[in-house]
Amino acid sequence: MSNLSSALEKRFKLKENNTDLRTELLAGVTTFATMSYVLATIPNMLEKAGLVRGSILTMLILAIVACSVAMALYTNRPFCLAPGMSSVAILSSIDSIGMSVEVAFGLIFIEGVIFVIISFAGLRNIIATAIPASIKIALSGGIGLYIALIGLKSGGIIVASQKNTLIFGDLSTAKALMFGIGFLLVLIFEARKIKGSMILSVILVTIIGIPLGVTKLPTTFFHLPSGIGNLAFKMDILGALKPEYLPWLLTFFVPDFFGTMGIILGVANQAGWLDENGDMPGIEKCFKVDSLSTVAGSFFCMPVMTTYLESASGVEDGGRTGLTAIMTSVLFALMLFFTPFALMVPGVATGPVLTIIGFQMLSSMRSVDYSDKTECLPAFIAVAMTILTYNIANGMALSIVSYLILKIAAGRIKEIPKPMFVVGICMLFYLYTLI
Repeated sequence: MSNLSSALEKRFKLKENNTDLRTELLAGVTTFATMSYVLATIPNMLEKAGLVRGSILTMLILAIVACSVAMALYTNRPFCLAPGMSSVAILSSIDSIGMSVEVAFGLIFIEGVIFVIISFAGLRNIIATAIPASIKIALSGGIGLYIALIGLKSGGIIVASQKNTLIFGDLSTAKALMFGIGFLLVLIFEARKIKGSMILSVILVTIIGIPLGVTKLPTTFFHLPSGIGNLAFKMDILGALKPEYLPWLLTFFVPDFFGTMGIILGVANQAGWLDENGDMPGIEKCFKVDSLSTVAGSFFCMPVMTTYLESASGVEDGGRTGLTAIMTSVLFALMLFFTPFALMVPGVATGPVLTIIGFQMLSSMRSVDYSDKTECLPAFIAVAMTILTYNIANGMALSIVSYLILKIAAGRIKEIPKPMFVVGICMLFYLYTLI
């Protein structure tokens, strides 16, 4: 045991980072508890894109483990990776936006390659200032409402009427009852700051669904993982290069790049790693792993792989090195042999979690400058048009075009980043294709 401890100390520099083996392992358990809801939510959502749920679950676990271990070994930071919920939301409603699965993963591959080039060429600061803050914030808020709506629809709380408007569904059904219980449980657990609140809610609602006939028990609880051969190389890169898909490329890229940067810096601030300039030493290493993870994942039908905010829970519990991420990865790997547990979870059990996650994403809107109409109106348009047209690309395109118009009309053209004009022309072309 002493040899193992010495090897871990040498590899992860525990004393240098003011931590120890026990703290790191417990922090890894905490991160797993707060992240494990993805095992139920993501396969349920991607099944709507026509992907096999068992295969997706297997690939999801493999991707989380491989990417998180790579992050741990290369950066020695306690960051774990998994598919970003914004990209998962887009893929789950792919039929309604007229895009094939192959084109979608082609876009994710291209987005990942762009991210890789930016990361390895050291262009992070240049790209960070190319898109105004209000647009980035609003896109996150719009996607948040989009995810919340998906969650509400899974429980039949919100349905489409014959006039194609959104109304309350039948609230007396078993699914609606399960959703309501799950939503209340998440609220209570979050208010009480219970670790693993979301996965705990999913488990309880799944159990409640057994006597109600919504949860279907598997024939066995232990099973070898499903194969992933049907997911390999399911992409159309050439098809994704069509100009009309540019807004969707941006909807994948913006949350990935800026979300990764915000999460890493936020967690770094919590851990006390930021320097006098508000940056984290070695952050470029994190970007390299994050970007390469997206490219690799796209070959096996994985949505955009990104650093997860839930990594902060492990840091809060004292995790300071890659050993935390290693422990989290080990626990995820063990779930490969218990996949029937995850596959028995009905969509309505994950609906409340998606709704809460979506609402939480709206918190970014408090950073918008509401005293400046040229900033807040484009932000409002992004959120409103995303949810009202049920299309994230529409919200982004209209937001960018309105931002340019307002800044020019106000005589503040110098405030517009030069790359925005090129993006604006592309957005106009996209809107023209909708006529």
